Amino acid sequence: MDRAGMDEAEEQVWVTDWMEVGADLVEQFADLTEDWNPIHVDEDAARASGLPGTIAHGFLLISLLAPLLSDSGHPLGDTPNLLNYGFDSLRFIAPVPSGSRIRAHFREAGRERVKLGTRCAMDVEIEVEGVERPAMAARWIMLKRG
Repeated sequence: MDRAGMDEAEEQVWVTDWMEVGADLVEQFADLTEDWNPIHVDEDAARASGLPGTIAHGFLLISLLAPLLSDSGHPLGDTPNLLNYGFDSLRFIAPVPSGSRIRAHFREAGRERVKLGTRCAMDVEIEVEGVERPAMAARWIMLKRG
């Protein structure tokens, strides 16, 4: 994708407010997806596996990207005709303990005109408060129709 012609606003990093990923949210996600892996819903089992306690599902973090993008103030966050096109890369780097706070950092990585509109690439990192390494890093691809 081409970065040529991207304006200064598109070069900046858009950062969200902190958001708590509480145990209730993790449990609701487990119920919705029927993914009751004990590391997500059972404190003792999570600790027995070497974790500090239960952790958020990686797919829960992915599902939070759309509301986090909107919260970031990035103009694409309020685009009604924006479609999820997938990921060029996606890594879960560090766990997100239940009850911790996260925030996302978004940076545009390019735009490309295609038949159906504009394909937009966004580099995303999800940070856990007080943790140096990001919890997740991805290149998210979206299609802005029209």
